[in-house]
Formats: sequence, C-alpha cells, structure tokens
Amino acid sequence: MATLNKILLIGRLTRDPELRYVPNGGPAVANFTLAVGRPFKNQNNERETDFIDIVVWRKLAENCKQYLSKGKMVMVEGRLQIRSYEASDGAKRKITEIVADNIQFLDRFASSSPRAAAGPGDPPPPDMVDELPPIEPISGFGSEDDDQIPF
Repeated sequence: MATLNKILLIGRLTRDPELRYVPNGGPAVANFTLAVGRPFKNQNNERETDFIDIVVWRKLAENCKQYLSKGKMVMVEGRLQIRSYEASDGAKRKITEIVADNIQFLDRFASSSPRAAAGPGDPPPPDMVDELPPIEPISGFGSEDDDQIPF
C-alpha cells in the first residue's frame, strides 16, 4: 500500500526566516511562518488566515534567509510533520510543521536584484525579471465575484 504526504501552500511570510546550523558542522536549517488565507468566509462573513510553521534544510534554507523577508509571497511544497517532545515542566507537547522540499519565490524583484526559484531547477536569469507577469496580493483564495467564475 502506497502512502502520500504532500502539502502545497501559497502565502506570505509573517516574519523574516531564522537561519541556524546544526552543531558540529551540520546542515543549515531555517524556520519561518506562512500566513495562508482560507478559501471561505466564517459566520461573521470574514476571511480567516492560518499561520503555518515551515522548516527548510540545507542550501534551500540559506536561499530563504538570503532572498526572503516578512511579507514576501511564496509557494511551499513539502510534507506534514508532527513531532513530540517533553517540555521543561514535564508536559508532553506536539509541534505540527511543514518540512519544505521546494520553495518558489513569487514576488517580483527589482531588475538590479537577483530573482531566485529555490529547490529543483535553476533561477530565471535577471533579465527575465521584467518579463514576469505581476502577481496580485492574495487576501483569501476566493473573492466576492466567485459566482462569475466559469467553472
């Protein structure tokens, strides 16, 4: 029996990535939180947002630290991980996070800045930046005009 643990999210960083290295020459690891809007409204007719912890390893972690900052929009592809630990007060705690395998940087960069697509594949050359279409900010995945969408 095959199993599948795959997550795909698009959202904005709520803070700059924090980069550290595993002791004794270990790999780089970065953490940040992604704000992802829900595709529906609550009972008060308001959109809600989930704040999801992201963990990134190795070169991808270093790229995130170098190129991402609070407010930037990204697509995160990865897997759900739930881990347990015992807190200093003896209570058992659980952490739910996404371990990213691939991150696509979706915001445009100024033409003098490098544009990176982290993970598999190469970043587009800097001269392609001006050819990229603009990305509209996402406050939620639906809109007031959802009934006008032809599908």
